[in-house]
Amino acid sequence: MSRIGKKPIEIPSGVSVNVNDNLVTVKGKLGELSQKIGDSLSVTVEDNKIIVNRKTDNRIGRSQHGLYRSLINNMVKGVSDGFEKALELVGVGYRANKKGNDLEISIGYSHPVIIKAIDGISFEVPAQNLIIVKGIDKQKVGEVASSIRNIRKPEPYKGKGIRYRNEIIRRKVGKATSTGGKNGQK
Repeated sequence: MSRIGKKPIEIPSGVSVNVNDNLVTVKGKLGELSQKIGDSLSVTVEDNKIIVNRKTDNRIGRSQHGLYRSLINNMVKGVSDGFEKALELVGVGYRANKKGNDLEISIGYSHPVIIKAIDGISFEVPAQNLIIVKGIDKQKVGEVASSIRNIRKPEPYKGKGIRYRNEIIRRKVGKATSTGGKNGQK
C-alpha cells in the first residue's frame, strides 16, 4: 500500500469536490480545477474527506496511487489557498516591472524581456529585484517560475542572475592572481 496514497485528503470549508467517473473537479473561492484519474483507481468523497483507492493491485495501480492522491491534494490546496513562487534578481541594474498583466525584466540584455501573463497566473513585483508568481495550479506556477529563471540562470562565480528565494548557489573560486614577474611568471 502506498504510504502517501492511503492518506485521506481533508476538504476545507468553502471547497466542493465532484467525482464523475474518471474526472475529479474541485471548486473553491479562488477558482476551479479538474483532473482525470487513471482507470486503475477510484475516488470517493465521504465525511468531508477524499479517499483514493486502487481497483486492482497491479503495477500501474500501485505506481499511480500516490501520484493521483498528491495531484488531488494540490488541487484542493490551490483552490483554497493558492500557490506562489518567489524569484530574486541578483546583479547591478537587474530589475523587474509590471506592465499591465505582463512582466518586464531588465536583466543585462540589450532589450527588456517581456513575459506574457498566461491564464490563471498573476505576477507581483513588491520590489525591483523580487518577482512573485501566483496561481491556483501548482504545475503552472512552477513552469512559469522556471521559465523566468531560465532567462538568466545564476552563474557560479559572482552569483548574478535570477534565482528562487532561499536557493543556494554553489560558488566557484575565480582565477588566482600570480605575484610578480613579466607575463605572470615568477
